[in-house]
Amino acid sequence: MPLVKTKKLIGDAGITFTNAFVASPLCCPSRASILTGKYPHNHHVVNNTLEGNCSSTAWQKTQEPETFSAFLQKHGTYQTFFAGKYLNEYGSKKAGGVEHVPLGWDHWFALESNSKYYNYTLSVNGRAQRHGQNYSEDYLTDVLANISIDFLENKSNRRPFFMMVSTPAPHSPWTAAPQYESSFPNVKAPRDPNFNIHGKDKHWLIRQAKTPMTNSSVEFLDNAYRKRWRTLLSVDDLVEKVVRKLEVSGELSNTYIIFTSDNGYHTGQFSLPMDKRQLYEFDIRVPLLVRGPYIKPNQTSPLLIANVDLGPTILDIAGYNVNETQMDGMSFLPIMTGKGNSSTWRSDVLVEYEGEGSNISDPACPLIFFLILFFVLYMCEIMFVCVSHHLCLQVFVEVYNLTADPFQLSNIAKSIDQEVLEKMNHRLMMLQSCSGRSCRTPGVYDSQSVLP
Repeated sequence: MPLVKTKKLIGDAGITFTNAFVASPLCCPSRASILTGKYPHNHHVVNNTLEGNCSSTAWQKTQEPETFSAFLQKHGTYQTFFAGKYLNEYGSKKAGGVEHVPLGWDHWFALESNSKYYNYTLSVNGRAQRHGQNYSEDYLTDVLANISIDFLENKSNRRPFFMMVSTPAPHSPWTAAPQYESSFPNVKAPRDPNFNIHGKDKHWLIRQAKTPMTNSSVEFLDNAYRKRWRTLLSVDDLVEKVVRKLEVSGELSNTYIIFTSDNGYHTGQFSLPMDKRQLYEFDIRVPLLVRGPYIKPNQTSPLLIANVDLGPTILDIAGYNVNETQMDGMSFLPIMTGKGNSSTWRSDVLVEYEGEGSNISDPACPLIFFLILFFVLYMCEIMFVCVSHHLCLQVFVEVYNLTADPFQLSNIAKSIDQEVLEKMNHRLMMLQSCSGRSCRTPGVYDSQSVLP
C-alpha cells in the first residue's frame, strides 16, 4: 500500500471515517464543495470548464467570498496558507490569470490549470513562477512539501494557522518520483466482482461499455493503477514531513490534521475505462482521516460524512458558527471528540453531477460527452439513484442494497414497493433544492424499512 505512513500518522493517531463521500465525483465541483461547504446546486460549479463555472469570474465574485478560508481570514485571527491544485481552470486569462489570488489566503502557491508534476506554473501570491523538469527543484509534490515546511518555519507563533496542501497526485499523468518508478511491480487494478463485467440494469452510458475489455485495455489499466500508487509514495513523504515538523515545533498536539480526496476513480469496474463522474461507490467514496486535540486514537466511525461537511467542521474548530454562513454541510467535530450524539446524525447524503454537455442532439445518444444529470440519495445501507439522460430523454432509477451487494451488481429498483420509492424520490427532490439549514434536516426513515 502506498500511504502507510499517512495511515499511521493520521488515521491510527485519530479517527477514520469509513463512509465519507463527495458531493460530486469530479475535481472542480467537488473542490468547490470542499471550499464553500455547499452542494453543487448552490455553488453552481457543474464541471471542469470555465463555462461550467470552474474558477470563472462568476465563481470568484459570488462564491470565493463564501469559502471557509474567507471566513477565517475575515475575522483576522488565522494565518492562511494554500499550496497546490486549486480549481482546474485557475489561472485562465479569461478569469484574471495567475494574478488572481482568491479571498481568504494570506500565502498563496497555486498551480495554474490542471494536474502536472513537471513543467508547470505556480501563482506565488499572484506572480507567475515557472518550473521545469529537474527532479530536485521541480517535482511538484516535493515542491509543495518544501513550501509547506517553509511556511511552518516562518509563520507567526502568536496567531493560529490554517494550511491547505492540495497535491495533484495521483491524478494523471501519473509521473512518479525517480526513486519510486519501479515500486509495486506486481500490483494490478482490483479484480472485484464488478471488474470487467457488463453493467446490466444500469443507466444508458454504463450499458455502452464494451465487455469484456481487450487484453491491451486491461494491461493499460493495470499499468496506470501501479503508476498512481507510485505517485502516492511522494504524498506519503509529504505528510510525514509536515507531521514531523509540527512534532519538532511542539505544535502537533494542538493541531487538527485532515486527510481526504476530491473524488474516487474507476479502473475497469463494469468494463468502464479509467475516469470518475459516475454515481457508483468507486467514484463517490473517498478516504477521510483526522487527528487532533480531544480525538482519541484508533477510532473508526461508520457515520455518513460528505465533503460539504469539511468547511463547517474547520470553522467549528476555529470557533465560528456554521449557522452564520450559507453552508449546506454539518460540523463533525462533536462526533470526533465524543461530544456529539451519533443517533441524531444524518441518515443520508446527496451526490450530484450535471455532466459536460453537448449541443448535438441524437436520439440514439452515440456521444461520449452528453448531458447526463444524476442525483444520488445515499444511506448507510442503501443507494437510490435517479439518472436523467437529456439527449435520450430517459430517466432511469437504480437502487442497491449495499449490505448484501457492496459491488452494486443488482439493481433492485423493480422489487421495492412503489410507495417506498416515492418516499425516497421525495427526499431526493428536497435535497437537490435544499440550501443551508434545510440540507441538514434528518432523513425521514431508516434504511432497514426500505429493503425488500
